[in-house]
Amino acid sequence: MYRRFGKRLLDVALASAALLLLLPFIGLLALLVRTRLGTPVLFRQRRPGLNGRIFTIYKFRTMTDARDEQGQLLPDAQRLTSFGRFLRSSSLDELPELWNVLRGEMSLVGPRPLLIQYLPRYTPQQARRHEVRPGITGWAQVNGRNALSWEEKFALDVWYVEHVSLRLDVKIVALTVQKIVQREGISQPGQATMEEFQG
Repeated sequence: MYRRFGKRLLDVALASAALLLLLPFIGLLALLVRTRLGTPVLFRQRRPGLNGRIFTIYKFRTMTDARDEQGQLLPDAQRLTSFGRFLRSSSLDELPELWNVLRGEMSLVGPRPLLIQYLPRYTPQQARRHEVRPGITGWAQVNGRNALSWEEKFALDVWYVEHVSLRLDVKIVALTVQKIVQREGISQPGQATMEEFQG
């Protein structure tokens, strides 16, 4: 019952309340992003969601558009500013995804939405992560986040798919707050961002 109806109702109720409550703060963050990182303020990217359906995810941008002499974007580590690192470590860059939750493209809790090009690289077991809506936070995020290997992350995603419940979602949200405060698992060791999944 929770998986089919309750989870979506809870998503709508909590995302609506959060957007109303945080609207002034989100506006302030947008202004800071515009001032420190430039435009566009929002990072938009096509991602696969429930059953692999493609949607546009919204996040605050965390990197500049700095380029080399040939006009190519510099590596992530060189474009990720201290302000961008703060947005990522505090997960404030994820706040615009509340709009994705309201639209029904995401859930508050679920496997993180990854890149479209990963779809054909999954094993059948790994592809099960798309049996639920992707989430702003998830079981993998509170059990290591980007410090995990891809195999570990997908195993945790599939475990969540098989054990979805209200109790588990509440636990994940509570652990998410704890992890944000502790700033754990923000990136892979030696990496500014998560390395690409090759399959």
